[in-house]
Amino acid sequence: MTAPARSNRRIVLQLVAVIVVMGAGAWAAVPFYDWFCRTTGFAGTTQVSQAGSDVILDETVTVRFDANVARGMPWKFRPVQNEMTLRIGETGLAYFEAYNPTDRVVAGTASYNVAPDLAGGFFDKIECFCFTEQVLQPGERVEMPVSFFVDPALVTDRDAGRIRNITLSYTFFETDLPSQQAALAPVAKIPVN
Repeated sequence: MTAPARSNRRIVLQLVAVIVVMGAGAWAAVPFYDWFCRTTGFAGTTQVSQAGSDVILDETVTVRFDANVARGMPWKFRPVQNEMTLRIGETGLAYFEAYNPTDRVVAGTASYNVAPDLAGGFFDKIECFCFTEQVLQPGERVEMPVSFFVDPALVTDRDAGRIRNITLSYTFFETDLPSQQAALAPVAKIPVN
């Protein structure tokens, strides 16, 4: 093999290696970012806990509730209570109401975060309607609970230690109906002239 042919072959192999590494990086970016946000609370991402806190402090925190729907989502969605004050470490239970005013079955998934962003690493959800897809029948109105606590480690954190007001915000997005429910959904009636 001549020197120019070896050089060309080496360049091609290097380019293929770069493409493979970049493809693997792109594939891994989304799960890595998701893990990073869940672990650190980055961008207001909340934590998930299997049980409430064993430590309850005498200091309180006020949690405000915010509810939104994405453009095109036909539901009406609101918090049942606007805020609650609880002791840091105490388990809170809040409710949100969703109403489907349409004449069709609508499925939705909620995205969520807390503000300020630094509080995300200390806001733990035990149970939440946002963990699963919600499906509402035509005209159906439901109350959906979220069980949570603020981790007592918040108080001693150098950056977040002064936070005593947290806003928990949800936005519902319409999603495709699960296949078994789509099959059961009422067929839209076409008016006859």
